[in-house]
Amino acid sequence: MAQKPSIPQGTRDFSPIMVQRRKYILNTIEGVFKKYGFMPLETPTMENLTTLTGKYGDEGDQLLYKIINSGDYLKKLVEYQDKAFGHEEIDRTFLPSFDGKISNLDYKKALPWIAEKGLRYDLTVPFARYVSMNRNEITLPFKRYQMQPVWRADKPQKGRYREFWQCDADIIGSTSLLNEAELLKIYDEVFTLLNLPVVIKVNNRKLLSALATLINAPESFMAITMAIDKLDKIGEAGVKIELEKCGLNQTQIDQIISFLQISNSSLPLNDLEELFAGVEEGKIGVQELKTTFSFLGILHPLNPIKLDVTLARGLSYYTGAIVEVQAYSGSLKSSIGGGGRYDNLTGIFGLPGISGVGISFGLDRIADVLDELELFPNNLTACETKILFCYFDEESQIKAIELCAKVRNNGVAAEVYPDLTKKIGKQLDYANKLKITYACIIGSNEIASNKYVVKNLNSGEQKEMSPIELTQIN
Repeated sequence: MAQKPSIPQGTRDFSPIMVQRRKYILNTIEGVFKKYGFMPLETPTMENLTTLTGKYGDEGDQLLYKIINSGDYLKKLVEYQDKAFGHEEIDRTFLPSFDGKISNLDYKKALPWIAEKGLRYDLTVPFARYVSMNRNEITLPFKRYQMQPVWRADKPQKGRYREFWQCDADIIGSTSLLNEAELLKIYDEVFTLLNLPVVIKVNNRKLLSALATLINAPESFMAITMAIDKLDKIGEAGVKIELEKCGLNQTQIDQIISFLQISNSSLPLNDLEELFAGVEEGKIGVQELKTTFSFLGILHPLNPIKLDVTLARGLSYYTGAIVEVQAYSGSLKSSIGGGGRYDNLTGIFGLPGISGVGISFGLDRIADVLDELELFPNNLTACETKILFCYFDEESQIKAIELCAKVRNNGVAAEVYPDLTKKIGKQLDYANKLKITYACIIGSNEIASNKYVVKNLNSGEQKEMSPIELTQIN
């Protein structure tokens, strides 16, 4: 019985035309990255789990894909149980021999015995690991861009995939806020080139930390941040419930909700300055935002860049500026880009005191939005062949192969129709279906005169060309 073909949930195949459209986005992003002085970098699909865990918060750790060790990993698990529970005599043949004790294992402690590696969750943590490992070979500040797939064991839904591409630009080894401004300008330029109107939202994690201090709950900073990060999904009422779960009282919750209204103020920076007048970290956060916006005033972005104090970004490694990009139109209202400043990430890998800041473009979501809004250029085609050589018989097939080789040698994408048995009509149908612009039709008369009929399949116009003229077709 034939197996029903399928792919894992949350992954997709990409047709030739979608690959071309994705390349259009990638080429646009890469062009801007290069213009701003960023250098390319690639890291392995797999990382050691010790590299990945503990960097994304508890929820992020749950979404890591673990790779089971090769060999008899169950044997290793039994060895762990022996050490954990002191069992000496255990039938090691199959899993039920654990007599139910497997349920008592601490899976986090048992994990290294069965999985030492995982698929990368993002590109930032592998970048910090790379910088730490290559500290003597790179020049600081180091500006790198990276465009590769990442994986998350998330629940698949519209606009959310388990395998997707990120396109990152990061600057590490500099604390200058000019970096934040230029990265925001990169967002602005890329989406302008893609003809996709966006709003770029900016906040600073120092404000959220200062807020936790202001309400006398500094120990709840990360929990408060995670609750605020869910505002778009669960609304204000849902956020209040989440804050209650954190153990905050009603007065503290009311203060947080009041803080979230500041984005609607006519002078939000002034209001923040007044709110955090007695909290040093808050004052620093406000000043950093002011400096960033002053740089942006020189760079003249075309898309709106707005302060949004409700922006939280769930990843735990952010310490300063945070940013998120949303498209104005379309049904996909989730983020199509985001990033921020991280001061302590390389310190985890033994390289303290190195600050970094970066942004990420979500290729898959951007492609979905452009497709929905029909914003891809009309000239993108699945097949890039410029001319198809067609023929009537074996003699003209040989001539077609010869001419096609000359055309290709001159840098023009060309094909010879492969099947000798197909009539000219079928050959032209093939060209039309693939939207090939030209068809060169070769018969005995063309071979004798060394002039070849070339038909423009878009306009229907026909003309004769010499072999030299064929190599110059465009």
